Amino acid sequence: MPTVQLKNYTCNYEFLNSGKDRTIIFSNSLGTDYSMWNKVVHLIQSDFNIILHDTRGHGKSTHSQKELTIEELGEDIIELLNYLNIKGKVTFCGLSMGGLIGQYLGINHSGQFDKIILANTAAKIGTTDSWNTRIETVTANGLSSILDGTAERWFTTGFKENHSDEVNAILKKFAANDVSGYCANCAAVRDADYRYQIDKINIPVLIIAGSEDLVTTVEDGRFMKTKIAVSRLEVLDAAHLSAVERADEFAKNILSF
Repeated sequence: MPTVQLKNYTCNYEFLNSGKDRTIIFSNSLGTDYSMWNKVVHLIQSDFNIILHDTRGHGKSTHSQKELTIEELGEDIIELLNYLNIKGKVTFCGLSMGGLIGQYLGINHSGQFDKIILANTAAKIGTTDSWNTRIETVTANGLSSILDGTAERWFTTGFKENHSDEVNAILKKFAANDVSGYCANCAAVRDADYRYQIDKINIPVLIIAGSEDLVTTVEDGRFMKTKIAVSRLEVLDAAHLSAVERADEFAKNILSF
């Protein structure tokens, strides 16, 4: 896969340019890489030019800071789009941490996007104490120490039972993440709070929530919907990684939006 040296890091990305009128860029969740979108991409690639990338500190993208911010990760998106010389407006789709990045972009760079999809996210995710505890745990014991809890949050029981190979492959990638990169991104999620700013988003937003998501709940999705003027909420029968668990429905919602 190609890489590009951006201002602050080396970005691992893939640009599937099929010459379409519309382009969509995906942003992964904390602890995954851009392969989390594979099933969705397969279903929509005939309709969009597609940009995939590993968020800084994930997958094959580098990092060099102890802590990152969502603002920095959002500006990474803008820099990558400029590097690729994307003309016209773009649809952004981010899940969880990627959804926080989407909120930042909607607030600060709405002129570069026609629509934003915020999946399994919230205007504020978790608490300072919970994120600090996770950073301390992972620093001391490694990412494998939180694998069981991650699996519980990311997937429903039925999906884990019926798609164990897929779940195990995703968890294997999670455990292989660079610990310092993971923790730097935990700090970004910890410090992000858009509860009092998302009403500034003035472009259409699709909010996707999972009915079994205990991390970013349906109620979190409803809150965002009440704050964003032009928005709609869709609830999928899934836990936190709805784009993996319900890829067909996720893709249909993108296409109808």
